[in-house]
Amino acid sequence: MKFLTEEKLVIVGAAGMIGSNMVQTAAMLGLTPNICLYDIFEPGLKGVLAEMDHCAFPGVNITATIDPAVAFKDAKYIISSGGAPRKEGMTREDLLKGNCQIAAEFGDNIKKYCPDVKHVVVIFNPADVTALTALIHSGLKPEQLTSLAALDSTRLQEALAQEFGVQQCKVTGSYTYGGHGEAMAVFASKVQIDGKPLAEMGLSEERFAEIKHNTIQGGSNIIKLRGRSSFQSPAYNAVKMIEASMGGEKFTWPAGTYVCNEKFQHVMMAMPTVIDATGVHYCNPEGTAEEMAALEASYEHLCKMRDEIISLGIIPAVSEWKKSNPNL
Repeated sequence: MKFLTEEKLVIVGAAGMIGSNMVQTAAMLGLTPNICLYDIFEPGLKGVLAEMDHCAFPGVNITATIDPAVAFKDAKYIISSGGAPRKEGMTREDLLKGNCQIAAEFGDNIKKYCPDVKHVVVIFNPADVTALTALIHSGLKPEQLTSLAALDSTRLQEALAQEFGVQQCKVTGSYTYGGHGEAMAVFASKVQIDGKPLAEMGLSEERFAEIKHNTIQGGSNIIKLRGRSSFQSPAYNAVKMIEASMGGEKFTWPAGTYVCNEKFQHVMMAMPTVIDATGVHYCNPEGTAEEMAALEASYEHLCKMRDEIISLGIIPAVSEWKKSNPNL
């Protein structure tokens, strides 16, 4: 098998459902023969390693460890799903304190054991602030660390495809920006259905409001249907993000990225982004007045969550960030 790179990929939280799916996806896509699984739950970790070995991926060397010093040493790419999962009745924000403490330790491990890592993807909720926490603690450059936000956009795309009876890939321009949560901003003014503007498709305001609501609650719906939080779609999209950073196909769905410009400051938020071998690059969204107002509201929500983890002492005050990470 031909691989994109020979460099080390670490899957954090590998004993979980998202983690194990990421391992399998990375191996199937031929990203690298050098995959290390890390988790603190040793029995589950051994079980995942055994399953991967039973797949008999040609040329792939999969290792596993509960020691962060071993896992992170010489890592060049990392995907972390190493937080507590969301359960029925919980919002992403309910996971805030515990998972941000995990994210702080994760960032510290990067700084200590693999400061020359090339790209990191954070996907455990609430991803906007866990990724921000990891970035501050890691010392990485903003373009080196992203969070998973694409699922909101792919859920919107899927809902519109079902509404109009077209293949999902025929729906273009369906994006959500801002926070990866109930306060996300849904942008639909540039959506096209098989080349035709959504505005010309006769969709009523009431029906589109339902579609927006279902998009925002997409993760909760999967928990109700399957009895657990989604794992296949986040695993696939996260691996596609890291694949792009390895020099593979560019990732063009919105990703969570560190934003500090004239309009939005000192947050991780979903923006129009491209991930490639040089990292993540973003621009400001363009939309209707209503869409931009929703984005402003989402940004304010992110600022409140950021300020909450500052008050908990998990990250320092914004004015002190450069002491922890000179790249911010």
